[in-house]
Amino acid sequence: MLVRVRTAVAHLVAGLGPGPGGGGGAQPPAAAGEPRPGPGPAFCRPAFLQLTPEELRRADDHTGRAVQSPRDGRRRLPWSTGYAEVINAGKSQHNEDQACCEVVFVERRPSPRRCPPSEEGPREPEGGRKGFYFHYWALFDGHAGSGAAVMASKRLHLHICEQLRDLVDILQDPSPPPICLQHEARAGLAEPSRAPLAEDDGEVPNDALPRFHLEKEVSHESLVIGAIENAFKHMDDQIERERATQPVSGGCCALAAVYLMGKFYVANAGDSRAIIIRNGEIIPMSREFTPETERQRLQFLGFLRPELLGKEFTHLEFPRRIQPKELGKKMLYRDQNMNGWAYKKIEEDDLKFPLIYGEGKKARVMATIGVTRGLGDHDLKVFSSNIHIKPFLSCFPEVRVYDLTQYEHCPDDVLVLGTDGLWDVTNDEEVAGVVMEVLTSYEPNDPCRYTVVAQELVVRSRGVLKERGWRLANDKLGSGDDISVFVIPLGGPGSYT
Repeated sequence: MLVRVRTAVAHLVAGLGPGPGGGGGAQPPAAAGEPRPGPGPAFCRPAFLQLTPEELRRADDHTGRAVQSPRDGRRRLPWSTGYAEVINAGKSQHNEDQACCEVVFVERRPSPRRCPPSEEGPREPEGGRKGFYFHYWALFDGHAGSGAAVMASKRLHLHICEQLRDLVDILQDPSPPPICLQHEARAGLAEPSRAPLAEDDGEVPNDALPRFHLEKEVSHESLVIGAIENAFKHMDDQIERERATQPVSGGCCALAAVYLMGKFYVANAGDSRAIIIRNGEIIPMSREFTPETERQRLQFLGFLRPELLGKEFTHLEFPRRIQPKELGKKMLYRDQNMNGWAYKKIEEDDLKFPLIYGEGKKARVMATIGVTRGLGDHDLKVFSSNIHIKPFLSCFPEVRVYDLTQYEHCPDDVLVLGTDGLWDVTNDEEVAGVVMEVLTSYEPNDPCRYTVVAQELVVRSRGVLKERGWRLANDKLGSGDDISVFVIPLGGPGSYT
C-alpha cells in the first residue's frame, strides 16, 4: 500500500492526480472473460449551441481555446439566457464540461380511476390543471472521462420531471400537502388535499390525534426540493445500471437551476458555484463540496464503516503524516466530532494513510479525487487497489431557494452558474464587477447582453496565451480547466422571453 500511496501522492503534488484531469481516478479495464461494454454516450457539445462540424473542430482546439456561444440569428435560450464555454489547456482530450437548457412540461400522472382519453384527443381535467412547465439550466463538470457528464446532461431534467408528476395537483393547491397520498381505490372518497387521518384505520386513539397531526408541517417548497434530490439519486442509479452495457466513463459534478412557480431552486453537488447579483449585492446560491468542506461527514462514514477504508486508511486527521519513529508520542489530531484539535498518543493504526490528504485544491479523498459530491464514479478505486471510493461520494445535492416574487428585479439582476474553471481564478466580487461593467454598456432591452457577459467571464478567466502559458490581465496564471458559464436574467420569463 505504501508504494501505491507514494505513487498517488507524487501525481497529486504534480497537480495531475491519479486520473485524467486530476479530479478522478483511473478506470479499471474489463477483466478477462467479462463481456465488453458497448459504445458509451457519444461525446458532443450542448445541442443548443448548434455548432457546425468546423465549429466543433475549433471548439476542440486546446491551443486556440476559442470561446463558444449561441450565435446570433439562431434560437435564443429561454429568458435570453447567456452562455459561453471554452475547452481546457490540454489536460484532457475533450471538453469534459456539459450543459443543458430546457423548458420542460410536467404532465400529471394518469390515474386508473380517470376516464381514458377519447379518440378526439386527450381530455383536459376540470380546472385545466393537467400539468405545468419548469425552466431548467444545468452544468456538469466531468472528470476521468465525459461519459457521466454527457448522460446526465441529457437525462437529469427528465428525472426531475418524473419526480414532479405526482405533485402536479398538490403544488397547484394552496392547501397544505397531504401527509399521505391515498390509495387509488380510495382516491375519490375524500378531498384530494385532506391528509388521511390515522383514526380512519383505527390505528391511533382519539386522544393522540391532535398531537400526532401537529408534529410536522411540510411546505410545497420542501416537496420540490425533495423531488430534485430524488432526481439526482435516480440519475446516479441510472448511470450505475447502464455502465453494465456501455462504458459510462468517470463522474461529474452537477449544478442545476430550476425555475418553478415563481421560485428558483439551485441544486449543487460538487465544486461548481452559483451566485445571484441583485442591485450590486452578491447572494451565494451554493457552496463547494470538497474533502475539506465535508471532512466530518467523510470521517464519520469511515468511523461507522471501517471496512470501507480497506484496512489501509485511517479516518482520523493529523496535521502531517506520522513517522514510525513517533509511535508512543503525543500528536495533534481530530476526528469526526471535532472542529478543534487535541493531542493523542500515536498507535500503530495511526500510521495508516489518512482518509483526507492535502489542503485546498490539492485535498483528495484517499489520495484520489478532489470532490465529494456528484454523479457517477461507480468504478473509481484507489490507485492500484481494489478499494472503492464511491461510498464516500454523495450524489445528493444541496438545494437553495430564491423567491423571485419577493423582490422587484431590474434587467441587470442575474443568476450566474459556473463550473470551477471560472471560480478557480475569479472570485464572487470580480464576477459581479464584470457583470455590472458589461451590462451597463448595453441597452436594457438588448437580448444579446447576457451572452456577452458570459463570453467576457470566460475570456477573463481563461486569459491570453503568452510565452509562459495562459495569463490573466494581472499576469497571474489563467484557468487551464474547462470553463462553462450561464448568465440568467432574473426579470422573469414574461419580460425576457
